[in-house]
Amino acid sequence: MGIKASNTAEVHFEDVKVPVENLLGEEGKGFYVAMNILNNGRFGMAGALSGTMKSLIRRTAEHVSTRVQFGNKLETYGVVQEKIAHMALRQYVTESIAYLLSGNMDRGSVEYQLEAAISKIYASESAWWVADECIQLHGGMGFMTECGLERVMRDLRIFRIFEGSNDILRLFISLTGLQYAGKQLREVEKSVKGMDFGVIMSEGLKRTRRLVGSSSAPSVAEHSHKDLSVQAEQLSQLVGDFGTTCEKLLLTHRKNIIHEQFLLQRLANAAIDIYGVAAVISRASKSLSEDVPTGGYERLLTATFCQQAFDRTNHTLQSITSSKEVKLDAAMSDIAKKVVEHGEVVPVHPLGL
Repeated sequence: MGIKASNTAEVHFEDVKVPVENLLGEEGKGFYVAMNILNNGRFGMAGALSGTMKSLIRRTAEHVSTRVQFGNKLETYGVVQEKIAHMALRQYVTESIAYLLSGNMDRGSVEYQLEAAISKIYASESAWWVADECIQLHGGMGFMTECGLERVMRDLRIFRIFEGSNDILRLFISLTGLQYAGKQLREVEKSVKGMDFGVIMSEGLKRTRRLVGSSSAPSVAEHSHKDLSVQAEQLSQLVGDFGTTCEKLLLTHRKNIIHEQFLLQRLANAAIDIYGVAAVISRASKSLSEDVPTGGYERLLTATFCQQAFDRTNHTLQSITSSKEVKLDAAMSDIAKKVVEHGEVVPVHPLGL
């Protein structure tokens, strides 16, 4: 379908003997070797695909600034402006995530599998979206092979699949994060049973602060530029609300949480948005502090994305604990089961065909 330069093929192993000197890592630990390889493939995608998006945005800007329809250039229409703005936002966030992740890796961080998964998901889905909108804005010509955009789209489709499909990676993000949160809750349970008064009081104070609207999440304002104080506060609130939601999920479902994939997908989406917010605040703060010429524009990009992500994540987190959404999830599950059971769409044809 795409990436024709890559010799993509199936490889089969049958009765293969591996010499001891060719063993990678420890025997029985091959899964970890494979995971490290996948991590290395994932983190590079954000950098590569941010470049792809730059190229697509450049072509789009050139087209809308010269193409005239209904007596005006395409760039003057609000519908077109909205598409271009979203393209610019997605590219900026993707590139910011790439630099944040690679910066942490350069500092010696070895626990970056969650961040790598987040970067892969956001980059691959953003690049696909940008390519789709680029073709849309080019109209009928965008569909033609001669335009060259169809090749970009064919090549991009695989990025949402290889190095771990985005659907599986979302579950990986959620379950890995919840596993850590679960350990914290188990420690609290042990302390309660052992009457550890210090831990009991600490957890009680955390819950009291949440009830009165005072989040126990760390403040990031001191680490961001003063012109981004509103966005820093939004990030702090999201982190606190995210932690509360994780706790509620674990207390409600406990070990059965691994079967709640509707909820896990939403939780991952919230985590991806929160990481994106942190990335753009970090990058824009640096640009503003160093008086980079584009600092003002980056502040605009950051403020816009943060507000969108703040609203989107609030809705996502609320939906996770909503009884109405639980019913909708059950309905979606029933619909899917019926389709699989029938092997096709279920409703009879309205004309009886």
